[in-house]
Amino acid sequence: MTQGPAPRPLSDDALSHLLGKQQFGTLATVKRSGHPHLTTMLYSWDSEARIVRFSTTVDRIKVGHLRRDPRASLHVQGGDVWSFAVAEGEAEVSDITRVPGDAVGRELLGMIQQAAKPENEDAFLEQLVAERRVVIRLKVNRMYGTALDING
Repeated sequence: MTQGPAPRPLSDDALSHLLGKQQFGTLATVKRSGHPHLTTMLYSWDSEARIVRFSTTVDRIKVGHLRRDPRASLHVQGGDVWSFAVAEGEAEVSDITRVPGDAVGRELLGMIQQAAKPENEDAFLEQLVAERRVVIRLKVNRMYGTALDING
């Protein structure tokens, strides 16, 4: 059996680029048992601040996990099954957005890509309040990942 090429580690810039071009990833939080809790999430990457933001509702289990143990990771798939990026760090959970247009609501609105901005911003901000939305901010202190260069 022939040994194929080894995966190559991605640079910090390549990892940041991969995080920036994807929208979905798997968020891992820590259950009380110590086992990982995994969930697919839509996210927004702020490369300058090195923060991954997620929108969720306050009653989700991941919110409870993060309030108890802030350690979390985001796994993002690259363009093929052999490439990926992982962003690790500690997360904080914002307050609930309580008034349409408050700071948390504006932060949630800012996470939406320009092409997907809601037509009726006021109605959107009211919906965020009704859903009891929060922002999870994963402050990234370590990134790693690989790619596998296969010709043909």
